[in-house]
Amino acid sequence: MANLNDICLSIVENTEHALAAGVVDLESGLLLGVSHSVNYFNQEILDTVAAASVEMFRGRSTQTVENMLADLRGTEPGNSIQDLHFSTGQTHHFMTVVPGKPSALAVLVTRNKVRLGFGWTSLQNRLEEIAGACP
Repeated sequence: MANLNDICLSIVENTEHALAAGVVDLESGLLLGVSHSVNYFNQEILDTVAAASVEMFRGRSTQTVENMLADLRGTEPGNSIQDLHFSTGQTHHFMTVVPGKPSALAVLVTRNKVRLGFGWTSLQNRLEEIAGACP
């Protein structure tokens, strides 16, 4: 069985215009696996991006909104955000909670030349393999 770093490397190598792929622990903010093709991505940048990802999915403001909506709907609060996409001037960021592993977040960063459907498909096709390698 491949480890998470190997899976991330394979995603980067097999996705046109991919810059990085990683798996983040949504509880601790630690990178569980990562691979990238950007020479200036050092550990500090990778750790900061991982922490920002956690903030988007599980941060205080996100939890506040989710709790407010749960109250309005009369449902139990929970981690309802499962997928997220955002773009910068030059990149697309695809993020999804790994099915069966609610504390694992899979992330793919590509140049903005990638069609959104292709980016999602590239990441989603590997989720089962990622889940199998997650602790």
